Amino acid sequence: MSKCDEISKDIQATIDTQWNKRNGNKIPNTEDVALAGGAVEIDATFLYADLASSSKMAKELDRRVTAKILKSFLTAVSKLVKHNGGKIVSFDGDRVMGVFYGDSKNSSAAKCALQIKHIVQNVIKVKFEKKYDTVKDASFSIDHGVGIDTGTVFAVRGGVRGASDLIWIERAPNLAAKLSDIRESPYQTIITRRVYDCLNDGSKYAGDKNMWKSTTWEFLDETIMVYRSSYTWEP
Repeated sequence: MSKCDEISKDIQATIDTQWNKRNGNKIPNTEDVALAGGAVEIDATFLYADLASSSKMAKELDRRVTAKILKSFLTAVSKLVKHNGGKIVSFDGDRVMGVFYGDSKNSSAAKCALQIKHIVQNVIKVKFEKKYDTVKDASFSIDHGVGIDTGTVFAVRGGVRGASDLIWIERAPNLAAKLSDIRESPYQTIITRRVYDCLNDGSKYAGDKNMWKSTTWEFLDETIMVYRSSYTWEP
């Protein structure tokens, strides 16, 4: 059998598969979902954090410095997601996706996002500009974006044995990723209305001030309500 025939057979098998779906009571690991027909449906909140200007970093900075910035960002985001009860489920270059589950998943994700901003602006940016003149004098400033959405998703496993990962199907992970791309400083954190409506007061207010401002945004030919914040939160 040629490789083309082999792949064609695999694709047909996928088309003919009946999903063996179960409801999830935790964020699944890759090995928790069967490669052939396994699926988990779960209500979760997705946080997508994206380091800005990574292409300019690669062009203007020594690659060793760029690598240190990327590593610092990815490490910081990962630690903060875990610190707030979430789980890292994906890395994509200069991006990180975290998933939160449970009754406080939206408030925890929003708090995490504001903590990420604190670390990026007050720790990573400050330290690298102090250490490297090339960073301080660059045409860009170290920055980021975080998008958050929540909803019921369909998690399936894609790839081959020994090289597979979970794929998250539904609006929430895709919209969170799109929101993380928006560059409207000082509003580095953007959440959807369905996240905002579930926030507890601790993640919504700083004293008597609402940390979130509503605005509209176009997504797939639909005008949706989102909320953005310029606040930071020291971990």
